[in-house]
Amino acid sequence: MLAAATATLPTWSIIPFAALLAAIAVLPLIHRTAHWWESNRNRFIVSASCGAVALLAIAATAGAAPAGQALGHALEEFAPFMVLLFSLYVISGGILIAGDIPGTPRVNTAILALGTVLANVLGTTGASMLLIRPILRANRRRTNRAHVVIFFIFLVSNCGGLLLPIGDPPLFLGYLRGVPFGWTMRLLPEWLVVTGALLAVFFVVDTAYARKEGATREPLDLVDDDPTPNVRVTGGRNVVWLAGVVLAAAFLVPGARLELLGWTVLPWTREAVMLACAGLSLWLTPWPLREENHFAFGPIIEVAAIFSGLFVAMQPALAILGARGGELGVTTPAHFFWATGLLSSFLDNAPTYLVFADVASTITPADAAGAVTYAGGRVAEPLLAAVSLGAVFMGANTYIGNGPNLMVAAIARQDKVPMPSFFGYMLWSGAFLLPLFGVVTWLFLV
Repeated sequence: MLAAATATLPTWSIIPFAALLAAIAVLPLIHRTAHWWESNRNRFIVSASCGAVALLAIAATAGAAPAGQALGHALEEFAPFMVLLFSLYVISGGILIAGDIPGTPRVNTAILALGTVLANVLGTTGASMLLIRPILRANRRRTNRAHVVIFFIFLVSNCGGLLLPIGDPPLFLGYLRGVPFGWTMRLLPEWLVVTGALLAVFFVVDTAYARKEGATREPLDLVDDDPTPNVRVTGGRNVVWLAGVVLAAAFLVPGARLELLGWTVLPWTREAVMLACAGLSLWLTPWPLREENHFAFGPIIEVAAIFSGLFVAMQPALAILGARGGELGVTTPAHFFWATGLLSSFLDNAPTYLVFADVASTITPADAAGAVTYAGGRVAEPLLAAVSLGAVFMGANTYIGNGPNLMVAAIARQDKVPMPSFFGYMLWSGAFLLPLFGVVTWLFLV
């Protein structure tokens, strides 16, 4: 969070952030600006301009020093964020999973289920980058493919990474603040309900689309003549570099003590290791393999262009939330779930998690039974569970709710998948996710 001076920031200081969200949502829909918005240079101009105006708003109301601190804080978050995404994107682009993989409802559901599990081990970003190209390739002959990518974002890029701290950044920050590593496994029932329901709904939706496309056989028989897909994996050595990035993200936390080696992790060591892994992947993987994998730097540049200003523009909103979060009247698990989740849909879900976890710790009685260790204090387990569920699950509500979302959408568009607009995607999430989150509230949080 920013300095105490930012507690006085006026509500209007979030206008640049709202303007940037509006630009991301609206400009691609307007005929005169749609082509203009396709340029990453123009995306960067809009994003950086909104970020600059947000800094001016902070400087005008709180002073130059808090504005400088806000810029530094944004860069400290943006740089590791982009290094992680870039490294995983480059390395996964060197792993070619190809062959006769039929894009049938059964196979698609199996890939999504695999990615949902892997998200807990590789993180939502790692699992997304590893599997998005194979599932796109499997469905290359399908007429309707956008729904496959949308449910991929729901499951692999977000909801799947709930069970381990390395699954999603908010949970990892909680772990760094003292939450036991295995505590998130207690959220298994909620994970099973949400991911199981989404997989079942996806199978029904994908089956309906398959029949609409003219399939004459039953869904379980919608496979090629050879019932055993001929799958080949090339560039397998990149799995080593992928593991290196995941381990670096998990253990090379600045200031952490590596007892086995007797070292204290220096700042930027983690990012240096990630970039080294990406560099080795680029050096050792033949470029023709990447070309066959449809690898290009356009999608990662698009993400960098949009998020560069977004991380700056959101600073006033995060500062106001941090200073006044306790005034929101959030007291019950259901309150914490929806407040954390809805804000995580548009803000960075990691600091949003910290804000509401801090609020939960302040209202937890000192003698509360079953409270969880957090930031040198204690937080009631039902409240921390609600915060965790909201931050992880509701990152799927928008393209910008979690880092992998926009990246997956960009890769899909590069593969000529007609992805929905910002609002169009929210129609899908509103139709399938929000009712499911209502069920989660009723089953677990009331």
